[in-house]
Amino acid sequence: MKTLTVALDERSYPIYIGADLLSQADLLTRHIQSKQVIIVTNETVAPLYLQNVLAHLSAYHVESVILPDGEQFKTFDSVNLIFDKLLASKFSRNSTLIALGGGVIGDMGGFAAACYQRGIAFIQIPTTLLAQVDSSVGGKTGVNHLLGKNMIGAFYQPQAVIIDVDVLDTLDDRQFAAGLAEVIKYGLIRDLEFFVWLEENIDVLLARDKTALTYAIEQSCRMKAEVVAEDEHEGGIRATLNLGHTFGHAIETGMGYGTYLHGEAVAIGTCLAADLSQRKGFLNAADVVRIIHLFERANLPIKSPTELTAERFIDLMAVDKKNVDGAIRVILLEAIGKATLPMLVDNLSLMQTLQHYGR
Repeated sequence: MKTLTVALDERSYPIYIGADLLSQADLLTRHIQSKQVIIVTNETVAPLYLQNVLAHLSAYHVESVILPDGEQFKTFDSVNLIFDKLLASKFSRNSTLIALGGGVIGDMGGFAAACYQRGIAFIQIPTTLLAQVDSSVGGKTGVNHLLGKNMIGAFYQPQAVIIDVDVLDTLDDRQFAAGLAEVIKYGLIRDLEFFVWLEENIDVLLARDKTALTYAIEQSCRMKAEVVAEDEHEGGIRATLNLGHTFGHAIETGMGYGTYLHGEAVAIGTCLAADLSQRKGFLNAADVVRIIHLFERANLPIKSPTELTAERFIDLMAVDKKNVDGAIRVILLEAIGKATLPMLVDNLSLMQTLQHYGR
């Protein structure tokens, strides 16, 4: 087992990474400070892993909330089901919420924990690759709105993140590939050597080799933890973690939540960002081809949906947390392994990318 730390002074917490971690009761119970525990999961994950977690909690008063599965259910209505259970069960502010699932469950569970009685403890047990390498770490929580993804939420850190690589055995190929989009992102924004390793090992990762997977997850979480420790509330360098996300969120919103998985939309968005980076004079043509080719090899989409016109795309991108005074700002790449901070982009270059890349 590997243990990393998100260093946030008195709010620091561990990330445990390894095989068969769901069988290790102490990893979970050491972070539970009261007798009241609520587990938030979904209809897909519950039959697979809910009993594994419940088996460690016989000494606790445990309630479970099983939500529908999918990005389209990342709503206030779903979060209210969590609040209903907490209130009906008379849970106190000393309670602990366990988010058992992918990024949607982690985001909503964390948001409910941040809001209930102004904050209760929560623990992340991510069950998708994307959640393991990205959304479970760093304390971003929230829900979607019809007009914009993740526009309503809170920064709220967990007590611990427990990443069991064995749960990826039950993850379908599409969800697995979607997680690789975020893994590739880390190499692009922060670590050329890791990007090269991914180029050399992407086929091994797709074969779900446990040694390679553990390494990729550890490196991704290490970089995420470093960035969050330096910039918890995204005032600077943490924004680089959103490479491809301004484009990607526009795709998810414009096409309807759930049409594209988050990682699929980020993959397309990162290819668009690479194209725009070349137009702004940062990347060369060979760099762009290299980036796109890796996403292709990871079985991820690289072309923007034809249903979204460039004009509609820009309207959707205008609803983004990085924007300032209505001006669109995006993360670009100065080079493979080095991202820019959010930067204003002129409409001409943006329009050229949206009209010509992948059409």
